[in-house]
Amino acid sequence: MDPFLSIVETTLRTVTPLLLAALAGLFVERSGIIEISLEGKMLAAAFAAACIAYVCGSPWLGVAAAIACALLIALLHGLVVIYYKGDQLIAGVAINFAVAGVTPVLALAWFQDESTTPRLDDALRLREIVLPGAERLADIPYVGPAYAHLISGHSAITYIAMALVPLVIWTIYKTRFGLRLRAAGSNPHALDTAGVSVARTRFLALGCGGVLCGLAGAYISLSSNSGWVQNMTAGKGYLALAALVFGQWRPLPTVLVCFMFALTDAFQLRLQNFELPFVGVIPSDFIQMLPYVLTVLLLAGVAGKARAPKASGVPFQKSR
Repeated sequence: MDPFLSIVETTLRTVTPLLLAALAGLFVERSGIIEISLEGKMLAAAFAAACIAYVCGSPWLGVAAAIACALLIALLHGLVVIYYKGDQLIAGVAINFAVAGVTPVLALAWFQDESTTPRLDDALRLREIVLPGAERLADIPYVGPAYAHLISGHSAITYIAMALVPLVIWTIYKTRFGLRLRAAGSNPHALDTAGVSVARTRFLALGCGGVLCGLAGAYISLSSNSGWVQNMTAGKGYLALAALVFGQWRPLPTVLVCFMFALTDAFQLRLQNFELPFVGVIPSDFIQMLPYVLTVLLLAGVAGKARAPKASGVPFQKSR
């Protein structure tokens, strides 16, 4: 395959969980809740997806379990930060640490291995979808390879993620729910005065985020990999949060930053075992840190300029 097509194809595969997590964070943060628990929700969903797919013999039951698991954690998150008005940063960090600790314990108890679940064969994974005519058009210069490798040949969750981008933009800016969501994050007292429950709106936002994190986790364990591996999300939740901040909590800029991060990740995969004159092979650890270095540099550039929703991190107290 052409190197350019290979990089773009890898970018599309890499961006899927990042994009879903960023859209999840967008719903939650625009409602006024600091969403730092994306990493934990994705990791829990990935574990649930791998376990149920292995036990029940169906990848789609695994996807359903991943969504249910992330929704359950989102509900717990909402109870802590909305109902009991707990500190949102501490709650998010607690979820991340709890999931990182509980999943190896469960894996050890159920599968006698704390670092991984049993390997899933191809029948238990989300298979790549070959679109009509992809094989016949593959030999046509330029158009054929682009259709066969960039448009065709991806997991169903990748297509869902791409379709969700315009849907989320429309939902945020063109629907009643989107208007209430933005009001909950910018002026919750005005929303309450209008007779709309701020708590209900924020719970719905957390629910939307839970569904998206569930899809992201299922993709990681059932499509990108052949099961769950300890800490397999590898900071993708934090990268998604960084994309959200750099995108100024707006859907389209956030999506573009996700693609930029994924492109950097695709480049680092291509640079593995790359040898420079007079230097030799570049250490793999140095190559793997490139996406995270880019994240730090971007956040340093927007430090002090990013403007979160005005009510972000502030528990809502109903006016009397």
